[in-house]
Amino acid sequence: MKYPLLLALAAASLTACNPDTKTTDTAATTPVVTAKAPADSVPPATPQYRPAFHFSPAKMWMNDPNGMVYLNGTYHLFFQHYPGGMEWGPMHWGHATSKDLVTWQEQPIALYPDSLGWIFSGSAVIDKDNTAGFGQNAMVAIFTHHNAPEEKKKTNKHQYQSLAYSLDEGKTWQKYAGNPVLPNPGIQDFRDPKVSWNEVAKKWVMTLATKDRITFYSSPNLKDWNKLSEFGEKLGAHGGVWECPDLFPLTLNGKTHWVLLVSINPGGPNGGSATQYFVGQFDGKTFTPTTTTQKWVDWGKDDYAGVTWAGTGARKIFLGWMSNWEYANQVPTSPWRNAMTVPRDLALKQVGQEIYLTSTPVKEVATLGQAAQTLNNLTVKPELSLADKIPNLAQQFQLKMSTRLLQDFALVLGNAKGEELVIGYDKQANQYYIDRSKAGQMAFSDKFAGRHPAPRLATGPAADLTLLFDATSVEVFADGGLTTMTELFFPTEPYTTLKLKSASGLTLDNLTYTVLKPAAK
Repeated sequence: MKYPLLLALAAASLTACNPDTKTTDTAATTPVVTAKAPADSVPPATPQYRPAFHFSPAKMWMNDPNGMVYLNGTYHLFFQHYPGGMEWGPMHWGHATSKDLVTWQEQPIALYPDSLGWIFSGSAVIDKDNTAGFGQNAMVAIFTHHNAPEEKKKTNKHQYQSLAYSLDEGKTWQKYAGNPVLPNPGIQDFRDPKVSWNEVAKKWVMTLATKDRITFYSSPNLKDWNKLSEFGEKLGAHGGVWECPDLFPLTLNGKTHWVLLVSINPGGPNGGSATQYFVGQFDGKTFTPTTTTQKWVDWGKDDYAGVTWAGTGARKIFLGWMSNWEYANQVPTSPWRNAMTVPRDLALKQVGQEIYLTSTPVKEVATLGQAAQTLNNLTVKPELSLADKIPNLAQQFQLKMSTRLLQDFALVLGNAKGEELVIGYDKQANQYYIDRSKAGQMAFSDKFAGRHPAPRLATGPAADLTLLFDATSVEVFADGGLTTMTELFFPTEPYTTLKLKSASGLTLDNLTYTVLKPAAK
């Protein structure tokens, strides 16, 4: 969980959070009173920017997804949340639930700050065998406590790992009286525990971000932790602090491989925050990468801190925070700030000697589709307007395109003000790209505008693309999800035109436009 060094927030933490002196408070009975944002600090409402099928909180600040776990037909999403303001502040765990991954209900705040600190990122598991002694099938959250007063002392011991548990499927929470369960040995950034049961070791394994590397720990009971190994000091991208890791197995051609996700800020391929990954083997103690090739989960500017749901078996479902720390505090939405990506199914695919992670929208997104329209054998040279074929462009839609011979192209969404969002492919550079340099509002940050590329990893001439558009976001899944990009945009009025351009000429076998209805609330 990345936080800006906001000294004012740290100084205000004692009054803003009013930390309780107990470590066993519950959200239901002794919530910490959080200062509310003054009315004049909340900008005018922007309902036109509210996502229709991506989760966003009703109001105030949100960042990293936390504690994602599936239990008895319900997907639980916890998230970093500051209910007292529109910018990052003393962290709580917000909570939302879904039966289908597209319809979300926001629930009461799950975890509040206490005397041990703010509630930073972490994970949740179902303790079906009662290893921790909280109760069979207890939902157990493992999270980082961040102690702001201790941080001021510069002891490097201000972050440590703690537990909370729920015996009613996440409705109410009790913090463990023995917190913290993993004290800080003196590492400045010591956070974001992702815990899972490892069948090889027959123990719980914690994947923890520790400044510039990942440290693995194991425990028989979620309370007593022993260090196993470290990974990554001199591997991967190191342009910033390592954060929000995840470790899970995926099968390719009958063989099990392990995937290690590591978010980094800054140091992303297009600036700011992004998530890298490694494919290798994990023997219950040590992670060994297959190759050292740099790989990114998403090449766009706006997919960070993503992890997978626990409790879904072999299916690995990923969710990221749809923003970037370069401007997350300034994006022009109100009375909420920031949203999540669409949930994505993860898989592996081999290209040459490399094994890559693929991401595709979960199949549940298809339930939102209505009024699909397919156009076959489209020739684009130099330009093809789709205005007569799609006269009333929706603000939420899916676009699927396929071709047997990929050439240069640009897909352009525009409005009467001349604002344009461009998604395309540059054959000479062999790169997909998103260009939002003229897409609408951008004065809120000098890091927002620009043309952002991503390499094409597929090697054949044929290509397919799936694009999901919501009120202020586009998610691009190219070549079966080998190349993925997520980006925000903020037009000053809705896009109403859609056209394709290709100077060299492009033939599309088919293009399918599907209106996506807003998810039920």
